[in-house]
Amino acid sequence: MENNVFIKFGLLTCFLALIACGQKKEAKTAAVLEEGNEKPNVIIVFTDDQGYGDLASHGNTILKTPNLSAFGKEALEFTNFHVGTTCAPSRAGLMTGRNGNRNNAWHTIAGCSILLEDEKTIAQVFEEDGYNTAMFGKWHLGDNYPFRPFDRGFQETLYNGGGGVQQTPDYWNNTYFNDTYFRNGEPEKVEGYATDVWFNEAIKYVQRTKKEPFFLYLPLNAAHSPFNIPESYAKMYEDAPLTDVQKRFYGMITNIDENFGKLVTFLKEEKLFDNTIIIFTTDNGTAAGIAKNKDGSISGYNAGLRGTKGSHYDGGHKVPFFISWPNGNIKKGTVNNELVANVDLLPTLTKMAGVPFKSEKPLDGSDMTSVIKGQSENVDRMLVIDTQRGQWPEKGKNSCVMSTEWRLIDGSELYNIVTDPGQKNNVASEHPDLVQKMQAFYDSWWTSIEPEMRYAEIPVGHKEANPVAITVHDMHTTDNIPWNQVQIRQGEYAPDGYYSINIVEDGDYQFKLYRYPPESGLSLNAASDEIMASSTVDELPVGRSIVFKRAEVNLGDISLAESVNENETYAQLEGKFKKGSYKLRSDFITAEGVKFPAYYIVIDKK
Repeated sequence: MENNVFIKFGLLTCFLALIACGQKKEAKTAAVLEEGNEKPNVIIVFTDDQGYGDLASHGNTILKTPNLSAFGKEALEFTNFHVGTTCAPSRAGLMTGRNGNRNNAWHTIAGCSILLEDEKTIAQVFEEDGYNTAMFGKWHLGDNYPFRPFDRGFQETLYNGGGGVQQTPDYWNNTYFNDTYFRNGEPEKVEGYATDVWFNEAIKYVQRTKKEPFFLYLPLNAAHSPFNIPESYAKMYEDAPLTDVQKRFYGMITNIDENFGKLVTFLKEEKLFDNTIIIFTTDNGTAAGIAKNKDGSISGYNAGLRGTKGSHYDGGHKVPFFISWPNGNIKKGTVNNELVANVDLLPTLTKMAGVPFKSEKPLDGSDMTSVIKGQSENVDRMLVIDTQRGQWPEKGKNSCVMSTEWRLIDGSELYNIVTDPGQKNNVASEHPDLVQKMQAFYDSWWTSIEPEMRYAEIPVGHKEANPVAITVHDMHTTDNIPWNQVQIRQGEYAPDGYYSINIVEDGDYQFKLYRYPPESGLSLNAASDEIMASSTVDELPVGRSIVFKRAEVNLGDISLAESVNENETYAQLEGKFKKGSYKLRSDFITAEGVKFPAYYIVIDKK
């Protein structure tokens, strides 16, 4: 009886304790919500080839971007925000907080736009903290395992191959309209215009996951070439003093603006806007926003900046940046000119969201939360931007050392961008001590990155990716690479180079060498059909027929060779290989003895 009493008393005590715990948990949750400290959602919209001057709010009187203008009034704007000068370096910096020279992303092709497998991405950091993660758009940091976006922390993905529409690894004959993309690696045909598709996917994703915190990355492929756009958007600019290309380029940006406005409206309707960190920025300077005409006149607008995409002057890497988070007490409609960059986003967003993060590797970025909230300044800070675009980074090549106020270009030109934003007046001779100080920073920085430089190796025979498809986009070479499908069709480039691969297991391997991608169904000697142009969509030209007689594969000391049936879609070769690192060469040989690389290779471990 006594035991029963104790048992009943114990049960009652536990029950009351559970109620009390529940009440405390509810009270704590309520307190967190009242203080606005619940985990925020994060959305990063990262457009392509849209420069600082490609916004109406930055003084462009022709371009129509009303939604971004409205968003700017609700956000904080950084007017001294910088990325890489081209696509892949910018993306690598955003993903890792580290300059692309450190992680094999200093180029856009040639095997040097593959983010090294041991780099930790911002998606992985957020995923480890329990966030749902997704990416829709342009990845451009590797098309093979383990480099694909869904290998790097993004649970849901829909993306282009390579660097975007019609690039060599992209699905054959994509045009921006009703294309085939890759959903977690599997091809899927999707109806609609590419930018519309990415934003529609984003809205559907948020609708599904809104009850839990999410990290959503929207790296658009617009407004990158080909400048293909629904006719209605080009017509908006038909009477503007612009080139035909610029009218389409501007149309692509207006389409982005409309989609961005739709996303913001959706978030507000779903009561998600206030607790979502929303960032709008771009990947490099303008590609087509300003042009020099045949008569010497200039059309378009570049906000007075020197240089465009690819330049290490500010016009190549100073880009728009807006950030909104009402629950985070970011002041609306304010402007800040502190030096901030893409490499800052990982340490900053993790701090703002309360996500644990401690990098195991040296970061180039810093936590800029206090700057965003107006609590501190960082005027003495320095960063380095450069343009490499080669097989191996070279010290001093196209270098720019930045502080909030100054730019040191190529170690010898000094500009005060507060008084001289167009970088017209080199004042290096007037400030020798500053030149020395900034050059010393560059020298120290270069010493820190040199030990980290190495090529990525594509795994072959791995259980997670067998067979593996490799394209000429990732060939290591100093020759011209056919990086887009127009050049694949033309068949004019025959670069001599190799692929950096790692055979992960001893065994028998089968190599299929293609001129055209497997999904095309085209034979080796085919001249691919022309896809006609319209007023706002570029043509895909008729292909060039090339007759091959032999196929060769070389790995280390082993060579394979077979005759070619030119009416087949591929040539097949087989061999036995030991595991290890190799330089893979794969070529066709014409009747005249001319070598021509296989533009596409499929390798299968048997």
